[in-house]
Amino acid sequence: MKKTVFVGALSAAAFSAGLAHAQTTLETVQNRGELICGSNTGQAGFGAPDANGVWQGFDVGFCRALAAAVLNDPNAVTFVPLTSQTRFSALASSEVDVLARNTTWTFVRDVDLNLTFVGTNYYDGQGFMVTRDLGVSSALELDGATVCIETGTTTELNLADYFRVNNMSYEPVPVDTAAEAQQQYLAGACDVYTTDVSALASSRAAFAEPGDHAILPEVISKEPLGPVVRHGDDQWADIVQWTLFALIAAEELGVTSANVEELKAGSNNPEINRLLGVEGGFGEMFGLDNEWAARAIAAVGNYGELFASTIGDQTPIGLARGLNAQWTQGGLLYAPPFR
Repeated sequence: MKKTVFVGALSAAAFSAGLAHAQTTLETVQNRGELICGSNTGQAGFGAPDANGVWQGFDVGFCRALAAAVLNDPNAVTFVPLTSQTRFSALASSEVDVLARNTTWTFVRDVDLNLTFVGTNYYDGQGFMVTRDLGVSSALELDGATVCIETGTTTELNLADYFRVNNMSYEPVPVDTAAEAQQQYLAGACDVYTTDVSALASSRAAFAEPGDHAILPEVISKEPLGPVVRHGDDQWADIVQWTLFALIAAEELGVTSANVEELKAGSNNPEINRLLGVEGGFGEMFGLDNEWAARAIAAVGNYGELFASTIGDQTPIGLARGLNAQWTQGGLLYAPPFR
């Protein structure tokens, strides 16, 4: 009897170990042949379907780069629209493989929610948008204002802190999604719409009369936005993280979607050679081939190309690089060395 129990325990342990191995995220994605990416419910420039139903945007581009790296196909992605309230539960329950939408890296989210923020792809901050006919030029003039605010966000907490510190009052108009916030703001249900400055710029660009709306100068918080994965799968976290770093490093090194194929043949720059898989065998270290980064760059361009084509100052969103410039250009973008 004891022997049977012991053998049964061993069999159960072996079965559990087999399941654990089978459930690595990389294997799941490769066996499925598709990356499932948690995205916005619709934020122009960052993540939204176009008129043909094809997802486009800055965060969408990152997911396509990741799919190119892992699956050799930037179009092998399903985008799942997630609200601020559903995004973390969807990631935790494995409904999505990665979360790539405007999500702020905070202590509680990183530690208490058992999530892993793999890096920052956009340095942002919270701001305020008002109609110009409100006659307000500073957030310090908003005492008593009604404010449209997405619930379940850091934005909600920052708003309360800012008004408290400045001895001002406000009346919240709670909403569940950015689309609802925009609708309520345009309908006059609130005086002010507050969220990340990038999201305000995205919203304003989609308005019928963008010039009738002003983004106030105050930026009241730090909002480092970036891709998120679950705790416990370091291999997948490394792949997602270094795909982001590959796009950032490519810009610094002058590797673009136009010249990546040529540079794959080899160059006199050892770091470019390591990035593109000519030297070093880096891809093999986390379960990919050595051209993973070259495929990511070919798919969407380097970080600067992706920024310029989706949210840059020549697009309707009209964002300057600012803090999101390379460290060599006065910004905060910095990829660890490929060495």
